[in-house]
Amino acid sequence: MSAGTFEALRGQLHEAATAFADGPGALEGILRGIVDDVDRAVREPLEIFPVCHHSPASALAMARRLRAKQPKVVYLELCEDMAPLLTELRNCRLPVAVQAFAGEVVGFPADWSPLSVVAPITEASAEYQAIAYALDTPGVELVLVDRSSDHVFQWEARDEHPAAPGESADSDAPHGEDGALHGDAVGVEIGDLRPRFAELEEHLLRHGRVRHWSEWWHQYVEVPLGDGDHDTYRQVMLLIGSLFRRLAPGDPGRVRVDEDRERYMWTRIRAHLTATGTDPADGLYVCGAFHAVSRVEEFGVHGTDTFTISPPSGTTWRHGLIPSSHAAIEAQFGLAGGSVSIAAAEWAKNVRRTGVKPFRLAGQAGTKKQGRKAVLPAVPAPSGAPADKLSGFLGRPPALDRLDEAELLGWSVDIVRAARRNGYLASTADAIAVFETSILLAGMRDRAKPTPYDFQDAAVTCIEKDVVPGRRDVRRLVESMMGGDRVGQVGYDALPPLARDVHDRLAPLALKLQQRGVQRALLDIASRPELEACSDVLWILRHLLPHGAARPIMGERRLGERPVQESWDLALGTHQRALIELGYEGVSIEQVLEQRLRRTAYDPRATTGAVLETVEDALLHLRSRRLADELGTRALEVLARERTVDGAPEVLRRVRRLLAYHRTHEPALPAWIESFVTTGYAHYCTLLPTAVTDEDATVRQVGAMLGFLFSMEGLALSLGCDRTQLELAVAQSRPEDPAKTALLWAARTHLGTLSRNELRTRCAGLLGNPLVVPSYPRYLSGFLHALEPVPALADFVVEAVSQAFARLPDQVLLPWLPSLITSLRSGGTELAPLLIREADRLFPARLAALDAWTPPWEAPPSPVGEQGAVGPHPGRGVALLAAHPAACDALAGLLGCDDPWQQAPAATSRGAALLGVHPATGEALAELLTTG
Repeated sequence: MSAGTFEALRGQLHEAATAFADGPGALEGILRGIVDDVDRAVREPLEIFPVCHHSPASALAMARRLRAKQPKVVYLELCEDMAPLLTELRNCRLPVAVQAFAGEVVGFPADWSPLSVVAPITEASAEYQAIAYALDTPGVELVLVDRSSDHVFQWEARDEHPAAPGESADSDAPHGEDGALHGDAVGVEIGDLRPRFAELEEHLLRHGRVRHWSEWWHQYVEVPLGDGDHDTYRQVMLLIGSLFRRLAPGDPGRVRVDEDRERYMWTRIRAHLTATGTDPADGLYVCGAFHAVSRVEEFGVHGTDTFTISPPSGTTWRHGLIPSSHAAIEAQFGLAGGSVSIAAAEWAKNVRRTGVKPFRLAGQAGTKKQGRKAVLPAVPAPSGAPADKLSGFLGRPPALDRLDEAELLGWSVDIVRAARRNGYLASTADAIAVFETSILLAGMRDRAKPTPYDFQDAAVTCIEKDVVPGRRDVRRLVESMMGGDRVGQVGYDALPPLARDVHDRLAPLALKLQQRGVQRALLDIASRPELEACSDVLWILRHLLPHGAARPIMGERRLGERPVQESWDLALGTHQRALIELGYEGVSIEQVLEQRLRRTAYDPRATTGAVLETVEDALLHLRSRRLADELGTRALEVLARERTVDGAPEVLRRVRRLLAYHRTHEPALPAWIESFVTTGYAHYCTLLPTAVTDEDATVRQVGAMLGFLFSMEGLALSLGCDRTQLELAVAQSRPEDPAKTALLWAARTHLGTLSRNELRTRCAGLLGNPLVVPSYPRYLSGFLHALEPVPALADFVVEAVSQAFARLPDQVLLPWLPSLITSLRSGGTELAPLLIREADRLFPARLAALDAWTPPWEAPPSPVGEQGAVGPHPGRGVALLAAHPAACDALAGLLGCDDPWQQAPAATSRGAALLGVHPATGEALAELLTTG
C-alpha cells in the first residue's frame, strides 16, 4: 500500500479537529495517530488479521480470508505451550477450554497455588476457524506465538500483583454452576477488545442508547461488519484497536505486560520465519485488534530483535482440555449475561445468510464425517493494493436494516411458549405486546430493526411483570431461546489417562457417565461381587471431587466393614473439569489420594486430628497398612509438639475408632498406636492442670482429654505408663469455672479420691447456697460432659438433673433450659443417648406408677451401706450370697479378704466369717431369711 493511501482521511480529520477543538492540538494528534497506526499495520508484509474475542463478524471474515488467501503458515495469539492440545479438539464438543495447570509452584508465591490458565474456544470465534483450517489442510503449519503459561505468571509476579480473572465484569454477568466451569483460572483471550478508559465506555453506551458493552458492540460493530469486505473489516478493526489503545489509561503495569506480549509474539514470528525460510506473504498473523496496532520497536517482520525472553521457572505444567460454556466465558471475561449465546445465534444466521462455508475439524462432535483431507480450491486474490475504506465507512450513514417481521414474530411466539412452560400466565396478547414493544424500543434507540437485546427488554417488560413463578426469569428464557448456555464436553479420547481409567472401572454400572446431570447407580454387591470394585472407586471419588459429583444415598463405609448394597447419585459429566484436573496430579485416583493424604499430613499447620483422619482414610479407601503406619508416625510427631487441647475431642474419637479396628482385625497393635497412646497419656497429663484454668479451653475439650486418659489408661499402664502421673495431674488441677469444677469432681470420683456420697453432698450444698444457685446449671453442664470420661456416672447425672428441676427456682431454671438444649445438640450429641438410656432405666415406664415411685436417691439408706445399695432392693445381693456360700467365698477372694478366719459356731466358711466381721450385714441377712 502506498504511503498516501490515507492522506484524504488525514485531511478530513485535521478539519474536524480544527472545528471541534478550536484549532489543531491534542485531538488532532490522537486522530492522526490512529490513522498512522492503521496505515502501519496495513503496510506490514506479514498480513495482520485483527480479531475480537468470540465475535461472529471476526469468525465470518476469517473464514472468507482463509479461503481467499490460503496461507501456508498461521501465527496465532495463544500460549505457545498449548499447541499439542489443539489436535484433541476434534474429540470434543465445543465450547471447551485449553488449560495449563500447575498444582505445585516453584518461583511463585505459595498462596497462588494452584496455577491455572485457560483459553476458551467456541465455534463462533476466529481462532477456531484458523485452528480448523490449519489442522485439516495439508501443508499448513499452525504456530502459537503468545507468551507461555509460565510467563503469564512470571510477569504478574514481576508486577507484584496476582492475576485476577474477570476484572471488569458487567453487573449482570452470570453466576452459578456453569459460570464456574473455569474455576479461578486466569483467562487468555484472543482479541481482548474493550475500552480501558471508563469515561469513553460510558460515553459510548450513553450515546448509543444501550445498557452494556456487549450490546454496543453487537449494534455498532457486528451488524455493520457482517457484510463488509475484507479490507473494510480489517481497517475498521485496526481503527477500533488503535482508538482504545490511545485512549487507555496509563497503568504502567498493564502497559508493560501488553507491550511485552507484543515483543514476545513478534520475536517468535521472526524466529520462525528465519528458521523455515517462509515468505511473509504466505503467512497470516491472527491477533487481537488491540495488539495489531502495536507501536513497539519489535513490531513487524523488519523490527528489532532486542527483546530477551526469560527462561521458564521450575514449575511443572500439565495441559489438558476442560469443558466450558457460554456462561463460563461471560463470567470470566466480564461479558453481559447471554451475550455469547446471542453471538452464537448471530454466527449461525450469518452463515446461512451469506453462504460462507466455515471450517470445522474433521470428526468434530456434531459434524458430518468427512473424507480424506483435500486441498482447498484456489480463489483468485484481488489485484492491486487495498484502497482506503475508512473514509467511506466513517462518512456513510448507518444502513437501515429492513424489519424482518417473520423473525421477530417467531421470537415473540417462542418466548410466550417458553414462559408458559415456566409458570408464567402468558397469552397471545403478550406475544403481540412483545412484538410491538420490540419495535417501539428499537425506534426509541434509533434502530430500524430490533436487536436481540431490544427483544429481551421488551419480553421482560411485557411478560415478567413483578414475579418470577419458576426457576428462570424471562431474561434467562430469552437467552435459552436464542441458543442457550451451550456447555461443551471433552470426549473420551481427549481425557487424561486417570479420567479414562475411572470411566473404564465404572463401566459395569452401565451408565452414561459423560452425560450432564444426575444419574442414579444401584449397587447390589451381595449378588454381584464385581461391583465392589466400583464401590471402591466411588468412595475415592467422593473424597477427591467436589460435593455432588459422587454422593452416596444408601450405604456407608466404616473401618472393618464390607459393603452389601449401595445407592449413588453420580454427576461426573457435570463435574468433568474436576475429574480432568485430577489427571494432572497422577495416573490413578489411588495415587492422587495418596499424594493428597501425605500433603495434608505433612502440612505445617496440620493438627493431630487431621493427621489421624488421613490414617483412617488410608485404611478405609486404600487399604494400605504401609501408608497408614507412615501417617500414624506423623500423627505422633504432631501430637508431641502441640501445646493446646483444641483438637482433643477429634483425637479421642479417631483414636478409639482406630484402636477398635486394629484390635479386631490385626494380631497385634501397630507400633505407632502403642507409642501414640503412651505419648498421649503423658502429653494430656502434662496439659491438664493448665487446660482447666485456660479460658480458651472449653469444658468439652477438657472432657475429651480426661476421656483419652481414662479410656486409654489400661493400655497405657500395660505399656509402661505410671498412674501416679494422672493422679498428680488431677490433684494439681484447680479450675475456677463451675463446669470444669464439676468435671474434675467426676474425674476424682473415677480415681477413687472422691466418693459418690461426698459428690452428692457437694451438689446438695450447691443447691442449698443461694449465692451459688444461679451458677448451678453450669455445674450440670460439667457433669454432662463428664459422661465422656466417666460414663458410669450416668445415673448420678440423671439424679443431678432431676434435683435441678425439682429445686431450682423458675427464674434460674427457665433461662437455663435453652442453653441445656443447645449444649446437648452441639457438644453432647454422642452423650445424650447414654443419658436417655439411664433415665429410661431409672424412671417408671408407665404414668400410673409415677405417683407411688420413689427416686432411688431419695430411698432410705440400706443397712448394708453404700456398697450394697444397688437399686430399690438393696438387700437382695446379701440374701443371694448367703444362699450360695461358694459364690460368697469367691467374692471374698475377689475383694481381697485375707484376714485370719474367726471361728463361729454355725459358720465355717470364709463367706460366713466375712459376715461375722460385718454384723450389720449379718442382721440384714437374718431378717431376709426370717421373712423369706
